[in-house]
Amino acid sequence: MNDIQKRVQEAADRLVESGTERGLQVAVYRHGEPVVDVVAGVADPATGRPVTPDTPFYSASTGKGVTSTVLHVLVERGVLGYDTPIVELWPEFGAHGKERATVRHALTHSTGVPGVPAGTTPEDLCDWDGMCAVIADAKPWWEPGTRTGYHPQSFGYLIGEIVRRSTGRPISQVLREEVAGPLGVAGELFFGVPESELGRLARLEDAPNDFEMSAEMFADIPFFRVVDGYTAAPMAAMPDAGFGNRVDVLTSDIPAGGTMSARAVARMYAALLGEVDGVRLVSPERLREITEVAVTGVDEVTGTPVTRSLGYAVGATELLDAPTLFGMAGSGGSAAYADTAGGIAIAMTKNLVSGGDFGTFDEIGRIVMNAGR
Repeated sequence: MNDIQKRVQEAADRLVESGTERGLQVAVYRHGEPVVDVVAGVADPATGRPVTPDTPFYSASTGKGVTSTVLHVLVERGVLGYDTPIVELWPEFGAHGKERATVRHALTHSTGVPGVPAGTTPEDLCDWDGMCAVIADAKPWWEPGTRTGYHPQSFGYLIGEIVRRSTGRPISQVLREEVAGPLGVAGELFFGVPESELGRLARLEDAPNDFEMSAEMFADIPFFRVVDGYTAAPMAAMPDAGFGNRVDVLTSDIPAGGTMSARAVARMYAALLGEVDGVRLVSPERLREITEVAVTGVDEVTGTPVTRSLGYAVGATELLDAPTLFGMAGSGGSAAYADTAGGIAIAMTKNLVSGGDFGTFDEIGRIVMNAGR
């Protein structure tokens, strides 16, 4: 991998120069050592502020991998277990027949509460107690543990409240104290971003023609179902650039997403795989457990085939689908994964929100994975 930094830098520069991307970061670790730390383009198109290695990007569901990692660290330390019933920590969650749901079910999107109420707004999502109360009282779409279906927003509150109930601390604090701090990236890996750090963040832009769908089109997509049927109401909280630039969203704990630099989240995945500067987040035995296939089949929400481990997707994209890859991608095109076979952790963040188009990550990922063989 001697020339990998140069090759990735050339690809990133080409993507920015062509207008495919506005600003991006790529970071790669191999066997605990950084081998790529690339930036290109601008963090803020309005001012021309350049992307730097420590620029945090709101990266949507890429943050779910960070959320899961926080929980695994707690399990590693014996704070709770994967088969702990959620009601033992959070009694209110047992309403409407959910009393058998476990922490494992929450990690595998199997609790049966993927939806949020019609009309849920970004302001609602910033209200931690309010959202947790709604999710606790939700009627499940299926008996917990019998099916899997992507929990776009509720995942973050489920895992986050499990963390809060088991530690007495909000998940942003646990992230800082148990994961980001020990790894030296507390200023680059966030759920709720401190207001003092907002000026460092990248500003997001919507790619042309993204998120411009009619209410009728949204209503026909299973992903946008809510508890009481089909509705276009969740458009109010779509993870577009406007959502990811909101101060209230950025400064609140909404751990279905996260704000991060590529090098910070790559370092986190590297510390799951092995030791990074003396820090290892989980044991080799735990790593095997959390990366084994936990659920597979047709996703009840997206209607597509899915393979999940404990809190991560198995396989990254259509072009990067190795069963040894685990991690999460965000709807705007950012992604972070690790490869247990090659000891590689790769992360890419970007600020041109491309609505689920992972072409850039595929291009960068293939360069990295091919170089690692």
